[in-house]
Amino acid sequence: MTSVHAQSVGVSGLELDTGDAAPLAEDVLRTEAPVSRQSMHVLQPFGANLFNGGFSNDREDGLNPDYTVQPGDQLSVRIWGATQFNDNLTVDHQGNIFIPTVGPVSIAGTRNRDLNKRVANAVSTVFTDNVHVYTSLNGTQPVAVFVTGYVTNPGRFAGIPSNSPLHFIDRAGGINAVRGSYRDIKVLRSGAAIATMDLYEFLLDGKMPSIQFQDGDTIVIGPRRHVVEVSGDVANAAQFEMSGTAMSGEELIKLALINARVGFAGVSGLRNAEPMSVYVPLEEFKQMTLVHGDVVNFRTDQHDQVIVVEVEGSHLGPSRYAVPKNTRLRELLDYIEIDAEMADAGAVSLKRRQIASRQKSALDDSLRRLEARYLTASSQTDKGSAIRTREAELISRFVKTARNVEPNGRLVVSDNGRIANVMLQSGDTITIPGKSDSVLLSGEVLVSQAMLFNKGLNARDYIARSGGFTDQAQTDRIVLVHANGEVSTGKNPVVRAGDEIIVLPKVPVKNLQIAATIVDILYKIAVAAAVAVQL
Repeated sequence: MTSVHAQSVGVSGLELDTGDAAPLAEDVLRTEAPVSRQSMHVLQPFGANLFNGGFSNDREDGLNPDYTVQPGDQLSVRIWGATQFNDNLTVDHQGNIFIPTVGPVSIAGTRNRDLNKRVANAVSTVFTDNVHVYTSLNGTQPVAVFVTGYVTNPGRFAGIPSNSPLHFIDRAGGINAVRGSYRDIKVLRSGAAIATMDLYEFLLDGKMPSIQFQDGDTIVIGPRRHVVEVSGDVANAAQFEMSGTAMSGEELIKLALINARVGFAGVSGLRNAEPMSVYVPLEEFKQMTLVHGDVVNFRTDQHDQVIVVEVEGSHLGPSRYAVPKNTRLRELLDYIEIDAEMADAGAVSLKRRQIASRQKSALDDSLRRLEARYLTASSQTDKGSAIRTREAELISRFVKTARNVEPNGRLVVSDNGRIANVMLQSGDTITIPGKSDSVLLSGEVLVSQAMLFNKGLNARDYIARSGGFTDQAQTDRIVLVHANGEVSTGKNPVVRAGDEIIVLPKVPVKNLQIAATIVDILYKIAVAAAVAVQL
């Protein structure tokens, strides 16, 4: 392997397993932008995220220009010049305000933007010259609106006339996700509908009917209409409510915002009381008629020919590569530049999501078994009950902490500079550690610190130089995490430069079976995440 730059070489230019590796074509090797992935475990109705408390705190001054004045509103009126007047007035039940020397002025039904002009015109009928008027709306009469139908918490809710219908629906806990409709909403006044709403028009186009509420108005949420469920390679994985009894595939595609690479759609449901399931090209799906209960899954149905692999640690150049799906580790390492004096190329390792997932699953299973075994253990004496109470607190804290541990999914691929030529997978992270002259100590040691590596010292020597073990230390089995991700244990293991020495805690539990389970979990965590959990 020749050097790429004067001070840098490909990682696999150092000592590797023997064997031929086909060169990676330059035209398919490229850096790649980060990939964002989103998964939805439970399909919610489209628009369910509307009602999370945001509308219940919307503006409550009611002073928008289109607000129409009504009895009970508060106004500030100032007149100067030929006559003087400065006072706050309340609109009476007949819709008037009374200005001395002018008399009653009818302003009910006047829009806020026209209010000053309306009062000025009334004053000018009495004082024709040298008079100036300034009028402002200070506050509005509060209203109480009923919200009923298929909402989470029906009831009567306070607000102001200019509040949006969403304000009152939000105050009622939002639309019931199982039974309520986002497309059939009515506003009633004295039993008659004064407005209807389809929230899809608001969600997609920002359209909302202009309603000025009065005391005693009622918002009614109708029952959920026919629904189609959508999942797969889409931006909007959700339950979509139809405006009628059917919907075209093309209409659903617009709502779901499918991935640009989608080529097929799977549809399952009932037709004539018989199960139906089809898998059709996207163009054919656009012409399909969908009915209530259909489940649609959009798929690219293309096997990716390129995978994305990340690189971290001591390396030069890009940190993300897109390579053919059958690329092996050593093929890519030939293209990753390093500074040979800084990088520890003999300690390369891989992080793999699938491994991290299995490690997390194994850890969670062990924690569940620990809780099950503890709950089934019993004591026959008061002293035993007291011990079990203390152990319960310890185990509860330990389980809570251990569940927060995130395994790194590390795959050991190197041993003394020899790198296994494993097949890469999409999402793999190649770790190239920097050369280190230190040894890190953590866990149950008196002083957790980093120390300079000394070839003549073993693990216990480093621990002694850090103040020794704590009283809670498990001294008969020390854990070593090597730079290449490999983990070894022993009473006094051999230490290499860049290693981390982890001293695990004793398990202060009387039940031997439970104690053995906790020890097993402690070692799982040390191996999977290179951390020591305290007890």
